[in-house]
Amino acid sequence: MSVNYDYVEMKFPASAEYVGLIRLTLSGVFSRAGASYDQIEDSKIAVSEAVTNAVKHAYKDGEQGDITIGFAIYPEKIEIVVSDKGKSFNYEEVREDLGPYDKDENVDFLREGGLGLFLIEALMDEVFVKKDSGVTISMTKYMDESQVHADGESITNG
Repeated sequence: MSVNYDYVEMKFPASAEYVGLIRLTLSGVFSRAGASYDQIEDSKIAVSEAVTNAVKHAYKDGEQGDITIGFAIYPEKIEIVVSDKGKSFNYEEVREDLGPYDKDENVDFLREGGLGLFLIEALMDEVFVKKDSGVTISMTKYMDESQVHADGESITNG
């Protein structure tokens, strides 16, 4: 059985001047999916945190690079993947590789006082992080908030 979703992907230079463009794109994608104002605002903040972290930490010593962001729009949720090191990615493969992260792991944005990841987790329904040649963060926002337990855990696995 194939899963039905729309997929939108953007690739942009790792520069703070593009954060506004990502926020506008996210607003459009979420509005089209029927998200509430609060769902859009929470997601904009979380994605801005992830993108800002990638801009600050992904590329060192003046190295130029890209950030890729993907939106998978399902009937009941939107999954957002933010990846630095700029490689375009196969969403299905990336999705299968993502898994829970160790909260003690030294992910770059924990250097910012730990608030970036804390904020992302507080605002989104599911968060997964993968570190390999860069950092990939997957965030999910359910459209029907009854899909989320009080502790933020998903009721469904799909």
